[in-house]
Amino acid sequence: MNALGKIKRDASKVLIHIFLIICAVFSTYPIVWIVMSSLNPGNALYSSTIIPKNITGAHYRELFTETDFGLWYMNTLKIAFFTMVLSVVFVVITAYALSQFRFRGRKLTLMTMLVLQAFPSFMSMIAVFLLLLQIGMLDTHFGLVIVYTAGAIPYGAWLVKGYFDSIPRSLPEAAKIDGATNMKLFAKVMLPLSTPIITFIALTNFMAPWMDFILARLVLRTASKKTLAIGLFEMVRDRMNTEFTMFAAGAVMVAIPITILFVILQRYVIQGIAEGACKT
Repeated sequence: MNALGKIKRDASKVLIHIFLIICAVFSTYPIVWIVMSSLNPGNALYSSTIIPKNITGAHYRELFTETDFGLWYMNTLKIAFFTMVLSVVFVVITAYALSQFRFRGRKLTLMTMLVLQAFPSFMSMIAVFLLLLQIGMLDTHFGLVIVYTAGAIPYGAWLVKGYFDSIPRSLPEAAKIDGATNMKLFAKVMLPLSTPIITFIALTNFMAPWMDFILARLVLRTASKKTLAIGLFEMVRDRMNTEFTMFAAGAVMVAIPITILFVILQRYVIQGIAEGACKT
C-alpha cells in the first residue's frame, strides 16, 4: 500500500508539473510573439518563424522619430502617477474610517460601495462625459485623473479595510492608552503596518490608467493630450492598418514599466492581496 501510495503521489506531481508547464507555454507565447514581431522588418505581424531571420530595431526608432510616442508616453505617465497618488490617499483614508470608527450609515456605505463594484465603469460614460463638460474639465488630464480616482475608491477601500481589520486591535488600543491621537495612530501605527496593501493599491491604480483606452478616448480630444492607448490606436488606423510591427514595438514599450514594477514589488503585491482579502 505504501509503494502504491508513493506511485500515486509521484504521478500526481508529474501531472501537476506538466499542467503548469503547459500553462506557462500558453502564457509566455503571446509575449514572445509580440516582442519578436516588434523586431521583424516590414509591416506585417505574420512570420514563418517565431524569431525573425533579420532582426531590426527600426520600429522602436521610428516610434520616436515619426510619431508623437514620447509625448503620449509622458501624458500617460503623468495621468497614471497622479491617479496613483490621489487614489492611495483617498482609498486609505476611506478604509481607515470604515475600519476603525463606528458611525451611523457605515453599513449602508459599505453595501453601496460593494454594489457599485458590480457595475462596469463604461456604463457611466455618458454621465462622466456630461459632468466633465459642465464643470469645464472635458479634454483635460486632471478631469481624467478625477474619474480614475473616483472609480478606484469602492474596490480599493473594501480591500484596504479588510487589511486594516486584520491588524490586531490591541496595537491601536495600546497606542491610544499611550496618548496617541487618531492622526498619530493613523500615521505612526496603521500606515507602517500596511505597506503591502498600500503598495498593491498604488500599483493597480497606476496600471489602470496606463493601459486604459475607453475613458481616455471619451475624455481627451486634443492631439497634444493623447495617451499611449489612443495614440497607438490612431497611428494604426490613420496608416490604413499597415503599421502593426510598429504597434507591436509600442506595445512592448508600454509593458516595460508595468513589468519592472511587478518584478520589484511582487512580494508586497502577493502579501497585500492575501491579507487584504482575509477579513472584511
